[in-house]
Amino acid sequence: MLAERGCTTSPGVRLRTLAEVIDHLGSCGQTGIIDGTEIRVRRPAAGRKDRDKFISGKNKQNAVKAMVLTDQNGRMLFSSPATPGSCADITHARQLGLVKLLADGPAVEILADAGYQGLGAQTGGRVVTPPHRKFKKNAPDRYEEMHERQRKAHSSRRIRVEHGIAHLKNWRALARHLGRRDHISDMVQTVASLLSHQQTADLNPRRQG
Repeated sequence: MLAERGCTTSPGVRLRTLAEVIDHLGSCGQTGIIDGTEIRVRRPAAGRKDRDKFISGKNKQNAVKAMVLTDQNGRMLFSSPATPGSCADITHARQLGLVKLLADGPAVEILADAGYQGLGAQTGGRVVTPPHRKFKKNAPDRYEEMHERQRKAHSSRRIRVEHGIAHLKNWRALARHLGRRDHISDMVQTVASLLSHQQTADLNPRRQG
């Protein structure tokens, strides 16, 4: 199945697990970027005990969520299986084993948004999130300027994962999934596999004879 082929990094080389992705980033000396993306799904039938699990806390809609990991250039390296939309980004990352992989694996920098704050302390600083605000009010002007510069610098580095997610969502099946939720994980990972293959082909065009 395409969902099991993983993401292509070079012709004939595929990364199938999150552990392989972390090892790849470590061996290449590259920075990774993670983010969660939501895919709208049909509302579960009335009376199902897990009906509320699919309601997203962020967008208040029925959705599933996948964690996407790209390299520093926005190339797709990994997409997780889908989880119900009520699952927090940081919880999903922990369930996928990201904390252990970073704590025990190569020295890899992973950029993330504020939804992953807390992972930095658990991974020895390998997950980098936006800077915390030290002042809730009446902050000195110089501090506000410094905080804003740091926030923008982090955002400009992390924006590449948003581009990767946008390419995923260009596939109509992931704009809104109207089929069975049982199949959505395979769908997400299949699209990620196809996208990574296309990105690799674009970087390695065949020479015209």
